[in-house]
Amino acid sequence: MATIPTQGAHRAAGRAQSRAQSRALLSSTTYDLLVIGGGILGTAVAWTAAQSGLKVAMVDAGDFAGATSSASSKLVHGGLRYLQTGAVRLVAENHKERRALATDIAPHLVTPLTFFVPVYRGGPHSAPKLGAGVFLYSALSAFRDGMGRVSTAAHAAQQVAALRTEGLRSVAVYGDHQMNDSRVAVMTVRAAVDAGAVVLNHAEVTGLRFTGGRVTGAEARDRLDGTEFGVDARLVLNATGPWVDHLRRLEDPGAAPSIRLSKGAHVVLRRRAPWRAALTIPIDKYRVSFAIPWEDHVLLGTTDEEYTGDPAEVRATDADLDQILGEAGHAVRDEHLDRSLITYAFAGLRVLPGGPGGTAAARRETVVTEGSGGMLSVAGGKWTTYRHIGRTVLEKLKHVPGAGLSEEMADFPRTVPLPGVGAPDAVAHRLLADREPGARMEPLVARHLASHYGTFSFDIARLIADDPALGAPVHADGPDVWAQVAFAVDREWACTVDDVLRRRTTITVRGLDTPEVRDRVEKFLAGRRRAHPS
Repeated sequence: MATIPTQGAHRAAGRAQSRAQSRALLSSTTYDLLVIGGGILGTAVAWTAAQSGLKVAMVDAGDFAGATSSASSKLVHGGLRYLQTGAVRLVAENHKERRALATDIAPHLVTPLTFFVPVYRGGPHSAPKLGAGVFLYSALSAFRDGMGRVSTAAHAAQQVAALRTEGLRSVAVYGDHQMNDSRVAVMTVRAAVDAGAVVLNHAEVTGLRFTGGRVTGAEARDRLDGTEFGVDARLVLNATGPWVDHLRRLEDPGAAPSIRLSKGAHVVLRRRAPWRAALTIPIDKYRVSFAIPWEDHVLLGTTDEEYTGDPAEVRATDADLDQILGEAGHAVRDEHLDRSLITYAFAGLRVLPGGPGGTAAARRETVVTEGSGGMLSVAGGKWTTYRHIGRTVLEKLKHVPGAGLSEEMADFPRTVPLPGVGAPDAVAHRLLADREPGARMEPLVARHLASHYGTFSFDIARLIADDPALGAPVHADGPDVWAQVAFAVDREWACTVDDVLRRRTTITVRGLDTPEVRDRVEKFLAGRRRAHPS
């Protein structure tokens, strides 16, 4: 591989504030709202609250979307299986948010995808039943993604060469969307900052501040250098996902458990043949598994089992891999599921309301509670409806007694695009057309940048123009270039190797984070820290 690119030429205007600057801002201002947790819920609320004119701070003990929020099935969908339980209104609401994300909010990050539901001889569902289901599903989306229908086994095999055809009678076809959850998260953080929020990742809350028995802020520690600081706020929102009860006990040591956790694991494999559609694979009458083309690989999953361990230790186990590969094998041929093809496996935790019964049947809903010290805790939620959740929580913030936020809040626009919004095809075309003679960008690189950064791709292209070494590939087998690493550090709050390789890019997911790559990225980050100490 080539030498590590220099640290000088990539320092562009608009560089994110240093950690020291962010800590100084956080510790010198009284905020209207302090959001603890930078996952789906925290980023959604921070963005919405900042748009409404509130003075917002957000901290996360790890990276933004560093836990469950970057361990999803990467889908923006209405939830076909919810029709099985009669949740027609829920599906319609999901479709509404899905359409908004795909057309107005994040068309650069949310893309359409065709799904096949294979119907096998002796399977749990018949073709007429599934046909009616996908027709209703598409009708609830006003047929924006075509009309759900039943098609032939031959058509499906042509689109997905890995499809198992023994006993295959037909397929039900419908349309949905997929996305890169980590990229959506970091763009939402950027949107919140653009609206005035102050944010800091790798900042662990170690205690809460109280005034007259009311929670009025938090004590925090920068996990990268150990610096301790505090944040004052009129209202504190606990959006820590699987750790929500841990923070509630800092408010009230006697707080009863409010949630339970379900583990969802996924497996990523190299593909051996083109995948032009995704598979929704019925496992039984209620459960499905997915096989989804993603990042030029195939994403399989997910599982759904109760989890009672330390949330920080959740992992995809060998048993999870066996289950996922076995369930995929209902519809995918064995040679496409060989363990040698696995590039990555990951697991996240669904936060479910406490209660009896199995986790698979538990309600998937967002729950907001108020503690004895006035801290609000929010748990649950999903990517498809994350903007709606942000609006719902903000409405509750208005009416918290003693906080007095309602008079500070202005109406906010309901449809604000995420930063970088732009049609990926148009962005890629311009990246290729605007290059100087002799400085041609590879089409795969242009397409990769356009579909991950939208119009911010032009900023990355300028980094390469200023320092051509940043146009070199991070790994010879991937389209990622060193300018993305520089951009992640300068503009996207990346502080660690995993921040860069797992969440700002998908190098880890694609199995390209070799020891050599990790070492070179670490050296790049070290050089960056020396140039700009926090």
